[in-house]
Amino acid sequence: MTAPAVPDARQPYPPGDLAIWVFILAELAVFLVLFAAYAFARLKHLALFNEMQLTLDSRAGMLNTLLLITGSWCVARAVAAIRASRARISARWLMAAILTGIGFLIVKAFEYGAKFSAGIDLETNLFYTFYLSLTMFHAMHVALGMVILAFVWHKARRGGYSAADHRGMETGASYWHMVDLVWVVLFPLVYVLR
Repeated sequence: MTAPAVPDARQPYPPGDLAIWVFILAELAVFLVLFAAYAFARLKHLALFNEMQLTLDSRAGMLNTLLLITGSWCVARAVAAIRASRARISARWLMAAILTGIGFLIVKAFEYGAKFSAGIDLETNLFYTFYLSLTMFHAMHVALGMVILAFVWHKARRGGYSAADHRGMETGASYWHMVDLVWVVLFPLVYVLR
């Protein structure tokens, strides 16, 4: 087993490109506004939100939480592997992360399919307006994260990153961790908190 890489004094902080951090902060600000709007609406319509929350499949939400946390772990392992000059192993970890994203979207597709076949849509009630808007907006971020990771994986597989030059991988990893972080807040907020 390779020892974890020690941060290099030359390594920029935060990891990745500065532009991704501006984008991440902007996206987090949008999600913060949406979460605040959800919380405000929930306070005004507590009985409706509590009743409708019971119609969600919390097991599917928990499975998706496990998938995204596992995906973030895989991405962290990929970055650690490239820092240790293990490009092929890094690419494998990236592919594993992409697969967790695919799993997440499949679970969401089954959830949405069940709701749509029951006649539930954005206009059903205020809770479902928020539930569908928030989770679909997040799912779009998962899909974008998978596209980013696919490009990073392709470059890693071809030897495009090294222990000395892996900023692009850290950029993609940073975005993926943001997607995971948002879900870790979104899941309990929408599925669990009463």
